[in-house]
Amino acid sequence: MDKIDRRILMQLQGDAKQNTKEIASKVGLSLTPTYERIKKLEQQQVIESYVAILDRTKIGKQVVAYCQVTLLKHQKKLIDSFKNKTFLFPEIMECHHVSGNYDFLLKVVTDDINEFHEFVNGKLSVVEEISTIHSSFVMNSVKDSTVYEL
Repeated sequence: MDKIDRRILMQLQGDAKQNTKEIASKVGLSLTPTYERIKKLEQQQVIESYVAILDRTKIGKQVVAYCQVTLLKHQKKLIDSFKNKTFLFPEIMECHHVSGNYDFLLKVVTDDINEFHEFVNGKLSVVEEISTIHSSFVMNSVKDSTVYEL
């Protein structure tokens, strides 16, 4: 990946709806080489997908919580089972296997605190692999970016 590829990626991260002609003019290439570079980055899966980023507050998602989850044991079978179960819960937006005092960090998003309570009590806490759950609520998002500096 060279400097031009990085400039293309920065353009796409800023606005993926730009057409190839717009991107080409901003990175200083003609249309065909720009198109070919984008296709190559897609084939190499540097570009995984194109998505619409929603304003969660405008779709009623008012609560963001980070749940620190500790498993009963640090065994491959339990870890793999827990990882698979996280895909069953649409409230879990992100799941990270981490080092430190707990095993997983989950980003959970719900409409309100009652829905969060129902999620934790009715879904997450009944997952048999879990020993403890500690939750922290986002009071205010100071920085919330999806752009990687290249």
